[in-house]
Amino acid sequence: MTDKEVKLIIGALLHDVGKVIYRQGDDRRKHSQSGYDYLKDEVGIDSEEILHCVKYHHADALSKADIDEDDLAYLVYVADNIAAATDRRSSENEDVRFEKTMPLQSVFNILNGNHQSYYYLPGMMEETSERIYPQKEKIPFEEFFYSRVKDQITDNLKGREWNADYINSLLEVLEATLSYVPSSTSTGELADVSLYDHVKLTAAFASCLYQYCQEKEQENYKDIIWKNTKEVYKEDCFMLFSMDISGIQDFIYTISTRKALRTLRARSFYLEILMEHMIDCLLEELNLSRANLLYSGGGHCYMILPGTVKAQQIVDDYLERLKKWCLEEYQIALYVAGGYAICNSETLKNEPNGSYAELFRKVGTMISERKVKRYQAKDILYLNSRRADDYTRECKVCRKIDKVDKEGVCSICRKIEKLSNAVLYENFFLILKGEHRDALPLPGGYALIAEKKENIIKWMNQPEFKRVYAKNRRYTGKQLATKLWVGEYTQGQTFEELADSSEGIKRIGVLRADVDNLGQTFVSGFENAENNNRYVTISRTATLSRLLSLFFKLHINQILNNPEYTMDGKKKETGRNATIIYSGGDDVFLVGEWKDIIELAIDLKNKLKLYTQNTLTLSGGIGIYDASYPIRAIAEEAGEQEDSSKRLPGKNAVTILEDGEKHTEAGLNGKISDGTYKWDTFENEVIGEKYRVLSEYLENFEDKGNAFLYKMLELIRNQKEKINFARFVYLIARLEPEERESTERKAMYRSFSEHMCNWIRSEQDCRQLKTAISLYVYVNRKGEE
Repeated sequence: MTDKEVKLIIGALLHDVGKVIYRQGDDRRKHSQSGYDYLKDEVGIDSEEILHCVKYHHADALSKADIDEDDLAYLVYVADNIAAATDRRSSENEDVRFEKTMPLQSVFNILNGNHQSYYYLPGMMEETSERIYPQKEKIPFEEFFYSRVKDQITDNLKGREWNADYINSLLEVLEATLSYVPSSTSTGELADVSLYDHVKLTAAFASCLYQYCQEKEQENYKDIIWKNTKEVYKEDCFMLFSMDISGIQDFIYTISTRKALRTLRARSFYLEILMEHMIDCLLEELNLSRANLLYSGGGHCYMILPGTVKAQQIVDDYLERLKKWCLEEYQIALYVAGGYAICNSETLKNEPNGSYAELFRKVGTMISERKVKRYQAKDILYLNSRRADDYTRECKVCRKIDKVDKEGVCSICRKIEKLSNAVLYENFFLILKGEHRDALPLPGGYALIAEKKENIIKWMNQPEFKRVYAKNRRYTGKQLATKLWVGEYTQGQTFEELADSSEGIKRIGVLRADVDNLGQTFVSGFENAENNNRYVTISRTATLSRLLSLFFKLHINQILNNPEYTMDGKKKETGRNATIIYSGGDDVFLVGEWKDIIELAIDLKNKLKLYTQNTLTLSGGIGIYDASYPIRAIAEEAGEQEDSSKRLPGKNAVTILEDGEKHTEAGLNGKISDGTYKWDTFENEVIGEKYRVLSEYLENFEDKGNAFLYKMLELIRNQKEKINFARFVYLIARLEPEERESTERKAMYRSFSEHMCNWIRSEQDCRQLKTAISLYVYVNRKGEE
C-alpha cells in the first residue's frame, strides 16, 4: 500500500469526525471545519493530505479550495456522496431540519416489511448490554456524551504513526466510539446508519475510486471526479466479491469422541482464523484495508473491491492459490469458492429498481458454478500423483489416511488438540511466516500460534511476524489486524462432565439453529413497494450483517451467562452449563446439559426476537444423547431436525424428541416430524401448559409417577384406536383420590383429569402431551431406568 493510499483511507475514515465536535456544544462552524481544526490542533496531525480530506469533503468548501488537481479530497468528496446516497435516503418527513441530540434509529425498523420507530440508547459500544436492544422511547444524546467520545478518540489518536500498520487500530477506535452515533441527524432522513458504518463505507469507496483512476492513468481528480461527478456514478468502479468455504461441517465433525468438546471448539476457531487470514491477505494484495470488508462469519465473507481489470486478475489468481493450498493440506476436504460482479454506485443504491438484488444473484451464481466445477484436470493429476511415506494408517481422530504419530494421530489433529487449550484461555493469536512447531498451517506460507499478551511485543520485532488477532478484546496498536468477536462461553471440559451434571437423565443436549431466510433478507429484506424500495442500499446491508454478526459472536456470550427462561419457572442463579461449539454470522451449534440446552434455546429465540424487533426468526433442532454417542452422528441428526423445522410453513420452529412419526401441518405438502413445533407453541403449550400441568400434579407422587407416565405415553401413541381412549380414561380414573383425602387434593385431581381427557381428544394436543411427558420423565429419571 502506497503512502498516498494510506493517507486516503485515514482521511476518509476521519472525514466526519467534526460531527462529534459540532454536536458536543454551541459550535457554529461547519463540521468539516470543526474536524479539520480538531485534528490539526488537538490531535496533532500535520499531514495536509489527511487534513484536506476532512476540510474539503463538501462541495461548497471544495469549490473554493486552493488545492492541487490530484488532491485526495476530491476522491473523499465523491466517496462520501456515494456512501451518503446509500444511507441517507429521505424519510417521509418533509420538515427537514437538524436535531443534534437525535439518537440512532434501528435498521430493523424497515426490515422485512416492518414499520416501527425504535431507537438505541445513546452511548458507546461496550458501556452497557441494554444498548444492544432497540426500544420505543427516544432518549436524546446529551452534550457531555459527545465530549466523552471526543476525549476517547483523542486519547487513541495522539502520537500515532499515520501509516498502514495503524489503519486497523483506527477502525477499532471508531467502531468502539461511533457505533451508536447516527451518521445524519437530519429529521428529513432516516438515522438508522451509524457514523461508524458511514465513514467505513466512505473509506472503502475512496480506495476503489483511487485504484480505478490509477488503472485509467488519470490523476487529475479535479477534472474526472469533481467536474464529472454524475458520470462517475455511472462508471463501473466497484466489485462486490464473496468467498465461501466448503467442507466446514465435515472438517469440524469428522472426529472421534476422544477430547471431542475441546477439539470441536478448536476446529471451529481455526476455520474462523483461516477465513480472517484469507481476507487480510487478499486485501493486502489489493492494497486495501479492512474498511473494504462488509461482512465475515460462518465461513462466508463479502467485500467491496475496485472494479478494475487488475483487481479481477488478483482475485482470480488468489482463489487459484487457495485451491492449491487446500489440496496440499486437506486434499478435497476443504475448498474456497469465490464470486464477484462489477457494478457502479447507482447499483449500490438499487437504481434502477431491482439491480441491487441482481448484483447479489450474479455473485451467488458464480460461486455455485465454481463449486460445481471446482477441479480441473491438472488438479486431479496432482491428487493422483501425490505420494507419502505412509498411507497405511488412519488417524484415530479425523479418520483421514495420512502419516500419524505413535499414538495414531495425524499432525493437523495433534496441532488442533494443542490449540484447544489456547482457544479457551488465550486472547492473542499470531500469524507468522514459515513453519513453526505446533503451529497450524495457513495459506501463503503462514502459520497460526496462540500467545500471551506479554510476549506480543517481542514477536513484533521478529522478521517472521505478520499480524496479530485479539479475541473478544479491543486493543489498538501496530499491525493489529482486528479483534475477533468469538462465541467463547464454556462450562464443562468434556461431554461426560456435562452429562453427569445434568438434572434427571444423564445426557447431553445439542442445539443446531440458524436464522430463517437470511440470504433472502440480505438481498431483498429492505424492499418495500410502498416507498419504491428506496432503502435497498449497500449501507443497510452492511449495517444489518454487522449487527447479526455481533449477536451471534459477541452477545450470545452474555445470553448464556445470564439465563432467563427455565422450564419450571424458577430463576436460575448461575450461567448455563453449556459450551459454544461455534456461533457464526447467523448460526449456532451448542452442547450442554440437556435441560439447559432446551432453556437456552428459548432464551436465544426470545433475545433474537427482541434484538431484531421480530423481523427475523430462528429455526433449529434439539437432540438429547448419551455422552459417548458419535459426534458426527449427533451433528447429522441435529441437522436433520433443523431441516424438519425449516420445512414447517413460516419456519420459526424447533424440532425435539422425535418419535419416529410424521404429521401434516396446514398449508404443507408432505410430512414433518411429530416433534416439530413453532417456538411459541413449544414454549407456551408444550412446556408452559402441558409440562407444568404434569409437573404440578405429579410432584405429589413419591416416585414422580414415571411408571404411570410410561403407560400413558404408550396409550397416547396409539390414541387413534378407540379401545386405547377408553384405557386412557381408565388409567386417569385410577389416580382419583380416595374419599378421605383432602379437598385440595381432589380439586387438583379434577383439574388434572379434565386437562388429560380434553387433550386426548385432539391430535395436536396429544402430540404436545407426548413431548411434555417425555421431558418430565427425563427430568425425574434416576440412573439408567
